[in-house]
Amino acid sequence: MCGIIGIVGNHPVGQRLLHSLEKLEYRGYDSAGIGTIYKGHIQRLRAEGKLTNLKEKFLAHPLQGHNGIGHTRWATHGQPTEINSHPHANPKVALVHNGIIENFEELRKDLESKGYVFESETDTEVVAHLIALYMDKGLPPQEAVAKTLKHLKGAFALAILFTGYDNLLIAARQGGSPLAIGYGKDEKYIGSDAIALVSLTQEVSYLEDGDWAVLSPESVAIFDKEGHSVERPIEKSQVLESAITKGNYDHFMLKEIFEQPLTLESTINAYLKEGKLELPTLPWASISRLTISACGTAYYAGLVAKYWFEKIAKLPVEIDIASEFRYRTPPLPENGLSLLISQSGETIDTVAVLEYMKSQGQRILSIVNVRGSSIARQSDVVLLTHAGPEIGVASTKAFTAQLVLLSLLVLEAAQKRGLLNETTFEEMAFGLRFLPALCEKVLSQEEQIRTCAKTLSNASDVLFLGRGTNFPLALEGALKMKELSYIHAEAYAAGEMKHGPIALLDKNVPVVIVAPFDDLFEKTASNLQEVIARGAPVIVLTDNKGAQHLRSLKVDLLILPQTTSLTAPITYAVALQLLAYHTALFKGTDVDQPRNLAKSVTVE
Repeated sequence: MCGIIGIVGNHPVGQRLLHSLEKLEYRGYDSAGIGTIYKGHIQRLRAEGKLTNLKEKFLAHPLQGHNGIGHTRWATHGQPTEINSHPHANPKVALVHNGIIENFEELRKDLESKGYVFESETDTEVVAHLIALYMDKGLPPQEAVAKTLKHLKGAFALAILFTGYDNLLIAARQGGSPLAIGYGKDEKYIGSDAIALVSLTQEVSYLEDGDWAVLSPESVAIFDKEGHSVERPIEKSQVLESAITKGNYDHFMLKEIFEQPLTLESTINAYLKEGKLELPTLPWASISRLTISACGTAYYAGLVAKYWFEKIAKLPVEIDIASEFRYRTPPLPENGLSLLISQSGETIDTVAVLEYMKSQGQRILSIVNVRGSSIARQSDVVLLTHAGPEIGVASTKAFTAQLVLLSLLVLEAAQKRGLLNETTFEEMAFGLRFLPALCEKVLSQEEQIRTCAKTLSNASDVLFLGRGTNFPLALEGALKMKELSYIHAEAYAAGEMKHGPIALLDKNVPVVIVAPFDDLFEKTASNLQEVIARGAPVIVLTDNKGAQHLRSLKVDLLILPQTTSLTAPITYAVALQLLAYHTALFKGTDVDQPRNLAKSVTVE
């Protein structure tokens, strides 16, 4: 969750650390801090709240030095106060940390018994004091870190400075906390991801689980968990500076919503060429069951895919939230296929599921947006969404890219299982080509969506309903509403409403119904009548055919383009994103950085 940056070189680093932290603030914005080594001494600057507060302090008290670390925090242990902000330091060491030290309490008690004094509530501070303990015994920094790492339990990424060592920076990674190393001329860098390093270098490598690295301006030495010297491949980063700026948009989220016609086209073109799918060969005909796991919005993409796989490819699907799946330890079919979905490719619960699935002899197929991520590196088959960097914390273009890639997989599976003849396959594949244009039409209706959002912004509670693939879309719509506007929103399968949620309905609880004119439309329309009878205000997302059946009803109609079973979830997702976005604007909340949230969930 937290963002880490480090630079060791021959030029001042303070301003550049702040600039890189700007690119990492989507990973956490409860507090921020930087630290440098100047003439052998540790300097620190920390501030509660968003990065702008740290920048103001830096203008008044700029830090000097050519070796430094920075951190933007998503709070786990301890309140988001300045005293709990990173870097944490003592007379020997300063460090920043992403992740959780699970055994910090026993380590802290032991260190306190040895006379080490703690100033914060964090789990991080034990690492600084433990390194200092070994240095106090006469060990040099590298050996002190190696000893310390053997005592730490949990998932973490660390960047460490040392008093008296102006040209030394040590980094370490364990578990699901990613860490990239950047290579420059007479300068080296570390960052939580390639985005943090984009203005510094395009040459990056990635530490693997258990790796730690010793950096100087001229060199990088990497060691594995056993202390053996290893090499990790250096590759050219695919991230461009222009991709992580807002341009002329007010928010990253709005920019990313409007990028979807292009990202959908890019994803389709990567795998569907001249009417033929170019996907990795998988034994679809012999697979007895597909197992899917993911978190958050990616989980909802998997839910949509479950409907598609079972209806179109006649393939049974089991799906569960990764944080539940990893502890259920369910039995899996021998030589089965498992599918993991993650925007970042670093989601800790999904990484843990991957490890469990591999231990059960599963073949791992993953859909990720980040080349070289932990999930990508450990999967047997990797499919990249071509969404580009997603900076807004609420996922938009990554979600629709996941959906379009899943739809292509479904067509591939159905064809290989002998359930689609050539003509039907070509019709369905050709229909996907219209997706960018369909999304353009939805985006052109922004003002109408904004009008609907005005109604929702006055509510304290909102209910979302849908059937079939529109049920996961309702779940996603409710999630976006909660994330962005802080309005309590829940979603239900429309047929389940009368089994409890209908008790909530009155004139103060708006209901948003996702209802394209499909084979379940009449059933959903009946549920709509039940909502109207309770006096609840209703917004219906439908198409022209659906609108013709509903015009006599007292509802607000948001008429979207005509779609198919594969294009509807993607098209309607764009409308739900805009609905949540504009509701949040009316509420005056922070769209790009919603409270308590962060991108890339690397802690449990």
